[in-house]
Amino acid sequence: MKLIYRLLLVFPLIFFAHLSIFAQGESPEELAEVYINTAKEILAETKVLTQARDMYVLASQTDPSNVEANFMAGSTYLQTTEKSKATEFLLKAYQIDPNYKFNLLYLIGQGYQFGYDFETAIGYYNQYQKKLEENTGYKGADKTPLSEVERRIYECENGRKYKANPISYSIVNLGNRINSESWDYGPVVNADETVMIFTTRRSDGNLNENVFDDNFHYEDIFISKKLNGEWQPAENIGNVVNTKYHDSNLGFSPDGKTLYIYSDEGNGDIYYTNLLSEDTWSIPESLSDNINSSGYNEKSVSQSADGSLLFYASNRPGGYGGFDIYYSEKNRKGEWGASKNLGDIINTELDEDGCFLQFDGKTLYFSSTGHDGMGGFDIYKSVYDSAGGVWSTPENLGYPLNSPDDDIYFVMSKDGKTGYYASVREDGMGYNDIYRVTIANAGGGVKKSEVAMKENPVDTEETKSNKDVKNVEVDKAEGEVEKTNAPVTLLVRVTDAKSGEVINADIDLKRASDNLAVPAENNDNGIYKYVIVRDEPTDLMLSVQKSGYIFVNKRITIPASQPEPQTIRESISLKKPEVGSSKVLRNIYFDFGKASFSNGSYDELNKMVAFMEQNPNVNVEIAGHTDNIGNDAFNKELSQLRANKVVNYLTKKGIDRRRLTAVGYGEEKPLVSNDDEVMGREINRRVEFIVKK
Repeated sequence: MKLIYRLLLVFPLIFFAHLSIFAQGESPEELAEVYINTAKEILAETKVLTQARDMYVLASQTDPSNVEANFMAGSTYLQTTEKSKATEFLLKAYQIDPNYKFNLLYLIGQGYQFGYDFETAIGYYNQYQKKLEENTGYKGADKTPLSEVERRIYECENGRKYKANPISYSIVNLGNRINSESWDYGPVVNADETVMIFTTRRSDGNLNENVFDDNFHYEDIFISKKLNGEWQPAENIGNVVNTKYHDSNLGFSPDGKTLYIYSDEGNGDIYYTNLLSEDTWSIPESLSDNINSSGYNEKSVSQSADGSLLFYASNRPGGYGGFDIYYSEKNRKGEWGASKNLGDIINTELDEDGCFLQFDGKTLYFSSTGHDGMGGFDIYKSVYDSAGGVWSTPENLGYPLNSPDDDIYFVMSKDGKTGYYASVREDGMGYNDIYRVTIANAGGGVKKSEVAMKENPVDTEETKSNKDVKNVEVDKAEGEVEKTNAPVTLLVRVTDAKSGEVINADIDLKRASDNLAVPAENNDNGIYKYVIVRDEPTDLMLSVQKSGYIFVNKRITIPASQPEPQTIRESISLKKPEVGSSKVLRNIYFDFGKASFSNGSYDELNKMVAFMEQNPNVNVEIAGHTDNIGNDAFNKELSQLRANKVVNYLTKKGIDRRRLTAVGYGEEKPLVSNDDEVMGREINRRVEFIVKK
């Protein structure tokens, strides 16, 4: 079995070939046990949860009646990425044996919560709550206590409210100059937004060619500079700051001269490094004992614009529970003074982290697993009243900025209109990606810090009053105008391509320029209504998905609003994935002569991943095509490389390699004439998939 494990970890394709030979003559039940035992060995010897999860998924697919395979597939999904996928497997486990684990109903509820199905999640949490009441004496390790169940129900109630009242954030992926197909997170920027520093676990540029126990590369700190308004390709900040092991950034002084980083020393301490010249940093040093505690963890740093205050998170004794946010004030000698807790308006009995003091000196952004969140860490805003010496009641920044998973380490630009954070989203390139967010107007300008701090400020009736999330003010995105003209009504009708019957589907409509979500007014029996006001023609991206059908992405141009109302009707026909059916992945872009994805490719690629997951019995050929520029042999090889690139991406996302075939056709099968670039050669440089037996 150790041979199988080593093959899996280092050479996954060789592993599958080996396993195929190893399992000849095995029954599905016996083969499933091979997968399960392989997963157990992975978990026993490493921290590679994703590969163990994939083994459990294979075991479940091989023998759907295996309760252990289904439960562990669901359980490991809840511990990794794409947590909502846990539901499918946990439900199977429950159907096989509802008493397999005491808290199985609770775990199913979690899967639904991560999938934004808050109503169904509450139903399962309530069932588990009833089970707890009927089994008060149970003390097994698989018992989730009542307090956690009540918290999850409260989160779902909040999530239902936030999702029903979405805020029009513009959330834009920063693209492949910043992001990679691995983990990218913790962005910090200087005051003039010309330098960004973040943490990544990518392989390219990493100081350690080896991987950590979880099979991802070690954390390294990377830096990017903005030139002519564009972020330049990120580079490793260098071996003075980075080591061959884990290194991560925590905060950035507004002047861009001091970088705060995390060290494992003292169970987790804050270090700093100073910029000596354009690309040279000093050897990192520890902050004073007034900030770093002995034996406890400090992280998540923000320095005020005037340099007088330092905010950070710590789990030291004397707080309100878990991690709390603390602050230290600089004295006349330039030394950091004794740390003080921010008090119970900000801190809860759960965890607070990811603090960032805005450049106005009084607006604090932070993340919390307490307060009125919708699951995991949510991002909040609180404003300090210098006259009363108190913080305002933290305000949840709402959906879609926040999600049922962790949303943390959010920072703002100096003008208060743009934020940066890391998230797992549909158009992501890998795991966590870094995004730019146009959000609530937090004011601008750098002032002397207004936070004349009091230790443990006291609640007042005014600060205790709850505020409706809909009161969060959001700047209009650039180009937005007041609604003076009549709206344009977009009606989207979704039908089954074969029967012509109207069907309900999952529909997303976003502005193509900045991913600004356009919410539907209503859905009347499969007719989705959108009401839009714009002073100029606007391109929108319409995405339509439904389990059991091939997805559709389509660009729609909405005309400028006029004094008279206008109505546009779009009819989308969804095809079932029958053998021989095909789809051009038109948004899979390749630069001329290259086999590397462009920034706009990942949304389409991730929809392809979702399609393969929703249709586990479908096998496809990924076909690569080129235009007729260049010689035949080069184009054939290039098209094969492009098809391989798509297949490799799908397999990295957990799609079984045996369901995929990559074929490069070169210039053999043009869709249109190659005589023109825009209406010809550009269209012929494509990737498509064809459903196979």
